[in-house]
Amino acid sequence: MAKKGSHKWRPQAGVQAKVLGICMNKGKLLAMDVFNDKGKVKGVRPLGGTIEPGETREAALTREFSEELNTEIVITGSWRVFENIYDHEGVLGHEYCFATGVSLVDKSLYTKSVIAFSEDSGADCTATWVEIKTLKAGELALFPDGLLAVL
Repeated sequence: MAKKGSHKWRPQAGVQAKVLGICMNKGKLLAMDVFNDKGKVKGVRPLGGTIEPGETREAALTREFSEELNTEIVITGSWRVFENIYDHEGVLGHEYCFATGVSLVDKSLYTKSVIAFSEDSGADCTATWVEIKTLKAGELALFPDGLLAVL
């Protein structure tokens, strides 16, 4: 979520519609880091992104995984919706997140501990497999709020 060499990002103005793919592997969630302005990880979130105008949530999720990880996905779960109102570095963010289980068609991604990718904005990112027990122990925050309760 941060440009190379910078960890400063801000929520977009207005209410956003997002999709998130819940990809699990042996008690771990595929997630990317969320940074504060000092470059410190403040939590993680599943991969996904913004739903574009005219795009279905299924099409958006498929596109996001194709762009980010260069893989197709299979949707494996039911959709859940989270209203996420949050403060990031003094800026209010508001989004509706549509989340569902997914599996990755490129099975080699399940064996990688770190997966590097770039966002459309040019931000360099990494995805890692995060232990669910670490999230449940409160050692690392999971965004959006409420997602951890359904994992």
